[in-house]
Amino acid sequence: MIPLNKAVTENAGEALENDSSFRPLPSNGICTRLGDKWTVQILWQLSIVSGRRLRFSALNRHIDGITQRMLTMTLRNLERDGLVVRHYYPEIPPRVEYELTELGSGILVALENLNLWLRTNMHYIDECRRAYDKAAV
Repeated sequence: MIPLNKAVTENAGEALENDSSFRPLPSNGICTRLGDKWTVQILWQLSIVSGRRLRFSALNRHIDGITQRMLTMTLRNLERDGLVVRHYYPEIPPRVEYELTELGSGILVALENLNLWLRTNMHYIDECRRAYDKAAV
């Protein structure tokens, strides 16, 4: 069983209800984008090379299983949302590099907190899944 402090949970819920600044997440597609299979992996890869840019081929090489088409589509969406900037160099052959924008770097703080929460609570989630699957049989 998950050890939850009921008083803390109830107080947090009351605080959110009484907080006039609290708003549910907007359905503007950003949450959907962050929840897809590839976006976070691309953002992580671009964050590893802080201050540098990555070429398309380097991203493709470092993200297992992503197709060129999916990488292209995801990068375009990230560029559209302002999280990534594309640098085009009209050389022969043409060179394209990608880097995180300030906005893109900012989302990494939230993702790092989510990652910490997942690592802290994954054993509870696994326990709940096992209990649910056992009861469903």
